[in-house]
Amino acid sequence: MPNLNQAELQHLRHLIGSQDTSYQKLQNYAEYAVDPQIKQVFNKAAQDCLNTKQKLMSFLEN
Repeated sequence: MPNLNQAELQHLRHLIGSQDTSYQKLQNYAEYAVDPQIKQVFNKAAQDCLNTKQKLMSFLEN
């Protein structure tokens, strides 16, 4: 993987932060959801955000 320049690194960090925020909000929504189907949708979306965050973080490790 090529080295990231400063702008790309800042953008990547912003994307990681956004995914983390979305994950936390969706987890919270799922916690308060009463309808099981809605709870499942929020949990799935939260897991997708967590997966995306982890993929983005892998760019920082290389």
